[in-house]
Amino acid sequence: MSQPNSDPRMPSASAKADLVERARAGDHDAFAILASSGFGRMYGAAKLILRDQHGAEDAVQEALLLAWRHVATIRDPDAWDVWMYRLTVRVCYRLARARGAREVHELHISLDRPAALTDFAGALAEHELIMAALADLPLEQRAVIVLHFYLDLSMIQAAAVLDIPVGTAKSRLHRGLESLRASLPEEPDLVGIAIRERPT
Repeated sequence: MSQPNSDPRMPSASAKADLVERARAGDHDAFAILASSGFGRMYGAAKLILRDQHGAEDAVQEALLLAWRHVATIRDPDAWDVWMYRLTVRVCYRLARARGAREVHELHISLDRPAALTDFAGALAEHELIMAALADLPLEQRAVIVLHFYLDLSMIQAAAVLDIPVGTAKSRLHRGLESLRASLPEEPDLVGIAIRERPT
């Protein structure tokens, strides 16, 4: 399975750590590089969570603004990605709850994704049935599925992003996958291809 972080446009781990340190010191150019390299994954995840292209753009922009305002608080440069995903998901939660589930679910989007994403993201883009079923899940279940499969985070990382116990994250993932399978009883092969549980 290809990893989002395998995108050749991404800085190496050591280069990213240096960029984070520079950003913490107030270097706007370093922050801009970090923001640009992570934008595709943040935006793709936000679109899957919100089911709304414009809402996803707003969510990522707000998350990046929050990140710039609070970048000095990062103590571990290696925690940059998880921190950015946490900011993005929190903004997505706020926007989704403010707008109401009905409005978010009725919007139709087409996923624009970077070249190197997980098999899950590719399957979602190809199968509108899965997209529609994902949109019908509760926000919390949809978020953990997106983090685990689209962003390829471990359950420990996903729980950290969501600021919940790992057991809670696993429970939400399990319930979400069961709901997806139940909503597509005539498409078991499709669900099996698009939603593959991975080691946690």
